[in-house]
Amino acid sequence: MSRAEESQRRASARNGWLLSAPALVLLALAASGPLLIVFVYSFLEKGQYGNVIWDFSLDGWVGILFSRDIFDDTLKLADAHMTIFWRSVKLSLLTTFITFALGFPTAWFIATRPATQRAMWLFLITIPFWTNLLIRTFAIGEILRTEGLINTVLVKLGIISAPIQMLYNDGAVLVGMAYVYLPLMVLPLFSAIERFDMRLLEAGYDLYASRMQVLRHVILPIVKPGIVAGSILVFVPSLGAYVTPRILGGGKNMMIGNFIELQFGQGRNWPLGAALSMTLLVIVTVALLFYVRAINRGGTGGGHG
Repeated sequence: MSRAEESQRRASARNGWLLSAPALVLLALAASGPLLIVFVYSFLEKGQYGNVIWDFSLDGWVGILFSRDIFDDTLKLADAHMTIFWRSVKLSLLTTFITFALGFPTAWFIATRPATQRAMWLFLITIPFWTNLLIRTFAIGEILRTEGLINTVLVKLGIISAPIQMLYNDGAVLVGMAYVYLPLMVLPLFSAIERFDMRLLEAGYDLYASRMQVLRHVILPIVKPGIVAGSILVFVPSLGAYVTPRILGGGKNMMIGNFIELQFGQGRNWPLGAALSMTLLVIVTVALLFYVRAINRGGTGGGHG
């Protein structure tokens, strides 16, 4: 390459960066600015009526795992906080498992339809996204409530004599989140299964493998990137869910998202809310790193086919 061409290439690259600089700066400020504010707030003292006092303090971070006794100011393990964290992780994992159990056969069914029909089935899967999350959550509540569809049908059929309390518990929150996030599992699974070479199934059966063996040793390893992507897309928003636990849990079955909102609202403990937000960010980051590593392994393994 001549010196003139090299100079022209550098000038073109420099102009490209200059043209994109305003958008990059705006993106950095919009993404990093609020995050930086929350990070700084987590190391400050809480104000008496909310807000913060600009004095360095680790009380926000300590408050994640410990609480101070109101009489002697000693630290003790915050059992309520641990319960909220455990409930959030447990319900998020269960939501991921349920959506996978329902989403995998659904995605397989769609991917094995004739090409002319797949668009229609995918269209049906994406219809819930047209409706606001709040409305969908209220709809689930109407189905589960004491006078709702399920209780009414069960009473009419004589299966139960009195309505069952289905709302305001972990089960209701789990049903609501599984319904809300199911499409996020189906779509990545469909994308992975659609590229699956069905001739591998015939090869497996020709080698006298059972259906379960074909599933475990042929199908699941190949569609693993779709499984991991769908699991991350479900687990991450489930972990920080706010609307669904608030409505279907009745405010009693609190998750991390509700707990953070409580600190910035009625709790008036902004440093603790900020520290909880950063903790949630770390958990999500770890999940995303796991996703990237799993995808890289899947891509390496897929090359041996």
